[in-house]
Amino acid sequence: MLERWITALHLEDAATEDALATRERLKDHFPKNSTRRMTQLGLCLGTTLAPLQLCESDTVVYASTYAETRTLEGYLDSFPNPSPTLFQTSIHPSAVQQNLILRQHAVRQFFPVTGDLDLPARALLVALLCDAPRVVLCGGEERGGWLLEKGRASDRTFAYALALSTSSTDALGRIALETAPPAGTSHPLPQAAFFDLLQARRPFNSVVSETRRLRIDWS
Repeated sequence: MLERWITALHLEDAATEDALATRERLKDHFPKNSTRRMTQLGLCLGTTLAPLQLCESDTVVYASTYAETRTLEGYLDSFPNPSPTLFQTSIHPSAVQQNLILRQHAVRQFFPVTGDLDLPARALLVALLCDAPRVVLCGGEERGGWLLEKGRASDRTFAYALALSTSSTDALGRIALETAPPAGTSHPLPQAAFFDLLQARRPFNSVVSETRRLRIDWS
């Protein structure tokens, strides 16, 4: 069994909020005049990461299925004269990179993970296999526009950041992955459902992939 203690949890639920409204609401969490080119997901994720005060000994694992959806739409819409700025911020790890660069944080390791229905389980497996004293598991999605209409985007904007430690001191709870029988029935846990579990702080115990059972217990 792989397990760690949850020592911090920060969430940002922008739901169906417009990107400009999100920027106005969250701008005070960032240095003055720094949010103009940040994406909506970058803003939401940055708000959850800031209280953790990342340091060089930390490992960061980032999970997102669609990442910077709005920026990707803008980049594609900019053809036949593609925008270099939109391209730069449309890549998958952009939401984390925007914040690491802005706050000049160096971290020990950075693992971007993508996927669909099994994404939280895959990202958590990476996080629990890391040997850093503290691993920050973060992730989120950005509500799409025309990509949502085509079924290629999230229908809501949200972000989360979990600090996972090998020490139980001041722990909020425990999260673990156990080996499950390969012939068992699994119930995939997509990103939005994982966020809802964290937001409600609900205990969880279910097989989420062909070989893994996820357990979350809160203090």
